[in-house]
Amino acid sequence: MTGGTSILGKDLVGLEPLSAAQIRTVLDTAEHFKDVSERRIKKLPILRGKTIVNLFFEPSTRTRVSFEFAQKRLSADTVNVAAGTSSVVKGETLVDTARNLEAMSIDMVVIRHPASGAAQFLGERISSNVINAGDGRHEHPTQGLLDLLTLRDHFRRIEGLKVCIVGDVLHSRVARSNLWGLTKLGAEVAFCGPRTLMPPRMEELGVTYFPRVEEALEWADAVNVLRLQLERMQGGYIPSLREYNRFWGITRARLEAAPRPVLVLHPGPMNRGVEIDSDVADGPQQVILKQVANGVAVRMAVLYLLAGGQPERARIVKEVVEA
Repeated sequence: MTGGTSILGKDLVGLEPLSAAQIRTVLDTAEHFKDVSERRIKKLPILRGKTIVNLFFEPSTRTRVSFEFAQKRLSADTVNVAAGTSSVVKGETLVDTARNLEAMSIDMVVIRHPASGAAQFLGERISSNVINAGDGRHEHPTQGLLDLLTLRDHFRRIEGLKVCIVGDVLHSRVARSNLWGLTKLGAEVAFCGPRTLMPPRMEELGVTYFPRVEEALEWADAVNVLRLQLERMQGGYIPSLREYNRFWGITRARLEAAPRPVLVLHPGPMNRGVEIDSDVADGPQQVILKQVANGVAVRMAVLYLLAGGQPERARIVKEVVEA
């Protein structure tokens, strides 16, 4: 792989700043990396010699592990730093932590942080590439990208699709990345859930709002079901978990009553029996594990492109290595 200016810019902090062409390039590049996970030797030497730090200030399993797999499958050296074991607990600032890591000649930082804007704040202050793995209520761009790839795999298109985001939109960075990505690629987007969990001024976002999940399922080609982020709630948003499931849960009965099959996505972790019932989570209309698999390919694509990889060479590099 030859170096050069990344088509994504220096950092990936969100999907809102990206063009439709840039988003499509990531999805197309991810296609070339999908089958690496199925090979006997799950390695490409594309990022050999690069050092990537995963800097997580919030708990994470899926995203952190997915990034680790992506990094290792591209042969990068990976270092994991959790906030609870870093000097942050001693009062060190985010920038000081990153600058100390950068002094050790790192190339990229993958950051998850509870403060919205943390990834951009960091990217403006260090020379290493920064990838946002979720910042507060702002964005989670790689989750948005893997959801787009999963939808495109199933429907063979994004343009013209009707996608409803169901649940705790107010607290969800996944919802925001999905909204920007879907609308830029020509999909129609709706929100569904209790008014208390909807963002203010929804009409300015260009979305349709459904107060009843039955109406949403009648309209949608696909639903992306969000978990209730109880850790971000101070109380009063919903009467109870049982009431939430009763009125807004995605159940088999509701899916069967829809006029056509509705694809079900979920970014995880799932609260079974709350926002989604187990017979839906394990049923034929869901693509939840497909999302997980696509997450590794998307993150490989993002790492490759930010490192200066050329989209048109991704297939060639992979095929040469396979040969």
